[in-house]
Amino acid sequence: MKAARLYGKEDLRIEDVRVPAIGEGEVLLAVKAAAVCGTDIRMFRNGYKGVGPDTPLILGHEIAGIVEKTGPGVTGYREGMRVAVAPNMGCGVCDHCVSGNTQLCATFKAFGINIDGGFAERMRVPAEAVRQGNLTEMPAGVDFSAAAMAEPLSCVYNAFERARIGPGDTVLVIGAGPIGLMHARLAKMGGAAKVFMNDINAERLAFCAGLEPAIIPVQSPGLADRIRGETGGRGLDVVITANPAPEAQVIALELAAINGRVMFFGGLPEGKNKVPLDTNLVHYKQITITGTTRQSLSQYRKTLALIGAGLVSIEGIVSGRHPVEATRAAFEEVMKGKGLKQVVTFP
Repeated sequence: MKAARLYGKEDLRIEDVRVPAIGEGEVLLAVKAAAVCGTDIRMFRNGYKGVGPDTPLILGHEIAGIVEKTGPGVTGYREGMRVAVAPNMGCGVCDHCVSGNTQLCATFKAFGINIDGGFAERMRVPAEAVRQGNLTEMPAGVDFSAAAMAEPLSCVYNAFERARIGPGDTVLVIGAGPIGLMHARLAKMGGAAKVFMNDINAERLAFCAGLEPAIIPVQSPGLADRIRGETGGRGLDVVITANPAPEAQVIALELAAINGRVMFFGGLPEGKNKVPLDTNLVHYKQITITGTTRQSLSQYRKTLALIGAGLVSIEGIVSGRHPVEATRAAFEEVMKGKGLKQVVTFP
């Protein structure tokens, strides 16, 4: 089968590899769609621990496909079932796993991160992922590319729950990309009265605003004045930093209202993660600062159901589809900032 394997920094190769064998309790998935994530790009640009010339890795963790074969002892899944795949699996016995947060397990495994992922025609789903419920049957009418969006959208849904966005809230999303657009759409679904979006890239900001009518685009020059005017001087109920810029975290505290909530969603690059914050703003405005990473299996399934019910639109998020042979080209599109999500698809 064809697969895109990472051998090291900027060394991505399209190769013919053996279809993985499956054993007891395992599933063989025929991959139909696997979306490119910023994590894939970082691993490609910088290399990744444990990945090298002798230990290549098939990337891709935003996955949907068809159950092609089930191993002995598999229950709950059948051949021909259309499924979306949550990427993270835990040990199953630690306190985090028992609480339902397998994604926070200290020894977690993830497709495309430390085990072979979805940029291949076939993918082995190990027994622990089958047992924990990482495969979810796709709702009727949802295509494979849309189902692959359940992974990034469920990460955003984790932040949506933690930020407690509710009816009447004013929300600012800093970052006009696929993740920022997802944040805006979930905020609107949650009843936000106004959803602002800011980005230093005016073209991407206009692009996202064109896809989502609820978005009120705000340019960086004059951002604080515009927010004060739009909120009657009180500031924002929720500020979400959906980008890797330290400056966004600084201004988030300045723009938050009394009793506001600030969500540090975007992680920062190594070396830029020590940010000088005015903690008096936190103290005197009683700001709640929080962050999230990944998603629980429950949140993943909830998000897939929201997509299936049409409560959250993923319209316009998929900008390009590529065969696996063109995975490098899909990466180039992402690195150039073209469109939003690029998806590797299989016939």
